[in-house]
Amino acid sequence: MAQLQEVIVGRAANDSLDIVRQAGRIGALIRGIDLSEELPAPTVAAIRAALIRHKVIFFQGQHGLDDARHLAFAGQLGTPLAHPTLPVAADSRYIVELSSRKAQPAVPWHTDMAFLPDYPEISILRCVVIPEFGGDTMWANTATAYDDLPAPMKALVDGLRAIHTKSFEHLNTQKPVDERPESVERLRLASVAAVYEAEHPVVTVHPESGERCLLLGHFVKHLVGFSPQESQRLVAILQDHITRPENSVRWKWTAGDVAIWDNRSTQHKPVSDYEAQHRHVRRITLAGSVAVGIDGKPSRLLKPKLESST
Repeated sequence: MAQLQEVIVGRAANDSLDIVRQAGRIGALIRGIDLSEELPAPTVAAIRAALIRHKVIFFQGQHGLDDARHLAFAGQLGTPLAHPTLPVAADSRYIVELSSRKAQPAVPWHTDMAFLPDYPEISILRCVVIPEFGGDTMWANTATAYDDLPAPMKALVDGLRAIHTKSFEHLNTQKPVDERPESVERLRLASVAAVYEAEHPVVTVHPESGERCLLLGHFVKHLVGFSPQESQRLVAILQDHITRPENSVRWKWTAGDVAIWDNRSTQHKPVSDYEAQHRHVRRITLAGSVAVGIDGKPSRLLKPKLESST
């Protein structure tokens, strides 16, 4: 079946993009854009509008995008955010290096840094080296997953909250999450506590689209008010809705590809099926805001406990 094609018009100006949808509910390829060049504001606005709509967008042939231009483009979309623990590039604390030559465990379906109340809004991943076979990445739409829930299930999950946690064996105490004083203090305390923990609503309201999205994934420890066994069973049911084939897209990488996803309305999972081959990608994430549930209650940081917390 021929792929559907559309033109997205930017909200800020009459600026269009050549877009080819990759799946029915999520994913689109944008053609004719060179991310290594300084982009005009209307084009950036159109890219962001396409991202909010399609959840994950792809660009091919971006061979001119080095670390400096990767960071510059990220700065046009938002505020770069340094990861507190993952390996970073030698000359930039904002660029995470994900390489098969460094010991990194396989990662299940997740939303990036969901152990923070203000987890990233956007991630930008650049493919440097790709295996001859395998190494794809999958994304799932957490907004349509919520929409598909039966009404009784929606009534249950609308008021639920979940604890998301991440323990660290080695913390990079040289590089705070960002330069805000509260982030520096958060990392200092985490270096002692060796754990981040946040409480989130299970159903969040997307701050730009207004969509209701399921916030779950690998970092969920348990649901508030449920036993571990009950939590595991209920989360598994919801995860099955999120990762249904019709709710997902799978991207086969080529060197020079770039993927950008809305971390507030997706989960993703790298596929670890490339055996001993080399796979190297580089990622920048953009700072987000504290998540909010449909009842208006925000997410909150549990660990490390900041001195300013109440």
